Amino acid sequence: MSKAKRYDPSNSDLQKFSLKKGHFLYVFLAPLFLSVILALGKQDFSAFLYNLIAFALFFATAKLNTLGLNKEYEYHTTTLTKAPKTPLKTLSAGLLGVSTLYTAWIAGEEPFITGLMLSIVAVVGYFLYYGFDPKNDKLENIGDISAEFVIETLATARGKLAEVEEGMKKIKEPELHKKLRIATDKGYEILNNIEEDPKDLRVARKFIIVYIDGVKKVTASYTAMDEKDITATTKEKLSTLLSDVEKRFDKEILRLKANNQFDLDVQIDVLQEQIKN
Repeated sequence: MSKAKRYDPSNSDLQKFSLKKGHFLYVFLAPLFLSVILALGKQDFSAFLYNLIAFALFFATAKLNTLGLNKEYEYHTTTLTKAPKTPLKTLSAGLLGVSTLYTAWIAGEEPFITGLMLSIVAVVGYFLYYGFDPKNDKLENIGDISAEFVIETLATARGKLAEVEEGMKKIKEPELHKKLRIATDKGYEILNNIEEDPKDLRVARKFIIVYIDGVKKVTASYTAMDEKDITATTKEKLSTLLSDVEKRFDKEILRLKANNQFDLDVQIDVLQEQIKN
């Protein structure tokens, strides 16, 4: 199981979305790079500088676009989230327009109006190909729990699990590493379940605050020492502890499933009463 497997939406936005689209803008770098090399070979330092600036602008556009697409992917693959605060795709489109204008007008010595028209075409083409930034927050009504609080709590918990995974890289003991891997995978599964049904945060808050934080602290204490200096007895105690953690996480998963079953039964009973009346 992987922490990256979070949510599998079937909406058309994600079906149309592909991170591979971000590679397209990098195609423009090839001719610009060639222009830089040719200008340098001819010792035309003025053309070299202009072409280098054009290359840098398009490279910055491609990198910014990649960041925007990554943020959009996170938005589409998360059940409960806010729309990205910074419109990275819009900024990418603007920078693409500036890059195109500069390359045509300054570096390419084309008329300004030609560069402007090419710039407009580039911006329009960008939005047609990549679309616009997500604008709507995905904050469903979850009763008396603040959606912002749920998002913040889950983000903090995932951050702690990520710290555990970083610590695992330093652990050479195969059994301990395996048990930590199992614990973190189950931890992510629980967080994913809460994300899909935020009301479960009421029954799982202790798990998030106590157990995930406890695993993080134990891992940090272990990795703070030289592994060869840790006694076999201590390693055995930690192994036993992680086995108990795995059992506790399994119970939490079952409890969340039982809570969901209870919610379904309640909704069925309510609907049956409404039908009778």
